Order: sequence, then structure tokens, then C-alpha cells
Amino acid sequence: MTRIVAGEKGGLHLTVPKSGTRPTSERVREAMFSHLLCSGFPQGAAVLDLFAGSGALGLEALSRGGASAVFVDAARSAAKVLRANIDTLHYRDCSRVVVKDAAKYVSELKPTDCFDLIFLDPPYALAPYVLSEILAGLTAHFSPEGVMVLETSKKFPTPEIPSGLQADGTKNYGDTLVTYLQKARDCG
Repeated sequence: MTRIVAGEKGGLHLTVPKSGTRPTSERVREAMFSHLLCSGFPQGAAVLDLFAGSGALGLEALSRGGASAVFVDAARSAAKVLRANIDTLHYRDCSRVVVKDAAKYVSELKPTDCFDLIFLDPPYALAPYVLSEILAGLTAHFSPEGVMVLETSKKFPTPEIPSGLQADGTKNYGDTLVTYLQKARDCG
């Protein structure tokens, strides 16, 4: 059973799709948000949850003070469960669900689309070059002080971090590797 760990909806349970997703464990989500809250997020953040599945990451961000969230998943079955979770938590007014491939969604973003907090929890077997392309596409839609949280597996090759982004720390949780990314800072 998956639940919201903390915030205004802390303790409420989420439904998880029967197949095709790998929900982020409560332990990993708690650690992610401890790190993010030390950075001042997600208070007022515009959130993007790519490869959303049940929406646990984006919904956790809303529960902890995020202002709005866009959830993207290619699977219609996951989107149906996600919409039910949004309704259960009464976040319909600040949420949008998009049923689309993540790479296609990113390639179709408008120049004015901008997010403060981006979660990427792709299938572990996703080709690293595809994930690198998605990360590169997001750099133009990422606020200057924003944070991206990338969840990958230590068992699969990690994607190349594109220019314009830099790692701001990594943490291992069993087989899960969490990488925090921010916009690259000029040294000069």
C-alpha cells in the first residue's frame, strides 16, 4: 500500500496501477523530500511529474506545499488510477494529467511552460540516450532556481547529464539511485 508520507494529506493512501509501474518507496520519497525541503521546495512550486504512474511524487509535492502539478504518463491505465488519486486527495483544481510519451510531451512544451520542481522516474530499462534527450529538452522549461529529481537504477547505465544541467548530489537507496539536478552555474 502506498501513502502520502507528510504534509496536508499525510497518511492518506494512494491506489497503484496493477502493472507497468514501479512506485517510489515511502522511504525514498521521504528522503527526497527531506533533501528538497532543505532547499526550500516544494512551497509554491510548479511541479512536473514525468513517468508519473500513481502520481505519488507529484501528489507528495502538492501535499507539502506545491502550487500545481502536471502528471505525464503514456499508459492510459496509469492515468486512470492517477486521476482517481487526484480526486481522492481533492487536488483536481491544481492538477493536470497528460496521457503521452514523456519524450513527446517534452518536445511539445511551449516556450512559456516552466517548472520549479521536476520528477523523472522512468522505467529502469529506458535507453540512457532517450533520458538524456528528455533532460536536455527540459532545460529550457526549468526555473533558474529549480530542482530536478532523477530516479534511476544502479543496475542500468546512467544517462549523460546534458550541458545546461549539473548534478547537485546523488544518494543510493538499495538499487535506486537518486540524482538531484539544477541549472549549471557559470564559473566566471
